[in-house]
Amino acid sequence: MSKFLALLLTSLLVALAYGAEGDAYVYRVSNGYNNEVRGKVSYRVEKAQGNRVETSVSPDNPASGSARTEVSGKDGNWIWRALASHDRLRDFEFAQPLPVYTPPDAGAEGAWSTRVDAVDTTTGRNNSIRVDAEILGNERVTVPAGTFDTVKIRRYTYLGDWDMFMRETRIEDTDWYVPALGRPVRSETKSTWQDTSRCVRGGCPTFRGDWNVSELVELTPGRP
Repeated sequence: MSKFLALLLTSLLVALAYGAEGDAYVYRVSNGYNNEVRGKVSYRVEKAQGNRVETSVSPDNPASGSARTEVSGKDGNWIWRALASHDRLRDFEFAQPLPVYTPPDAGAEGAWSTRVDAVDTTTGRNNSIRVDAEILGNERVTVPAGTFDTVKIRRYTYLGDWDMFMRETRIEDTDWYVPALGRPVRSETKSTWQDTSRCVRGGCPTFRGDWNVSELVELTPGRP
């Protein structure tokens, strides 16, 4: 087992102390293309029961996204999540937690690939979503909220959202994840897809969605 994976697994016991009701996190969101600040997004744990954590998401302006609810496990793996499908935010409900931070198999050597069924709650469509993830190493990073020892994870998520001429969206995430918090303190997210109706002899053009860079600026623990 790699030392990076070992850090993730041993830290899960610590993570169980977090995700308490009332825990609040504020992130600054910037445009990765030009470094312009889009705004801030506040996350607050509204309910934590068993391994299920329900969090309200409140952007301070439309450029930072829309208000919503997200659901994850205590380890941060996704149960209900808003994802950019062809650059439009849609809510997806996963049949089982999508392993975005911890591998589904404890024997994995720092990389994993798996599929999970999910429902696009806007359309009711069932999607088969694939995630390919890799632990890149440990890294100490400084964000406005402080300095943290993190596990750097790169992840490619394929949404299975083919629609007429639109090929599925590929989302690339890089997260600086703190296992004790069950969340990243810094993340970069961008997406691409192709439209086959615009293909020419040289191939099909690739369209780019937003490139969002999020950094933790404030965290406030809830009740013990």
